[in-house]
Amino acid sequence: MAKKAVATFNAKAGERKMMKCIKMDKSPKTGAYVFNEELVDAEKAAEFFKN
Repeated sequence: MAKKAVATFNAKAGERKMMKCIKMDKSPKTGAYVFNEELVDAEKAAEFFKN
């Protein structure tokens, strides 16, 4: 399950919508679950979860 927090940043070219995406992965070393957090562009959020 992913949490999303939407933020808007003013850039020189205009406004960009960013999302904070959190993905749960299993560590290959210990077998424990690790949470990866990343701030990604709103259009590229689906791409983040595919990888």
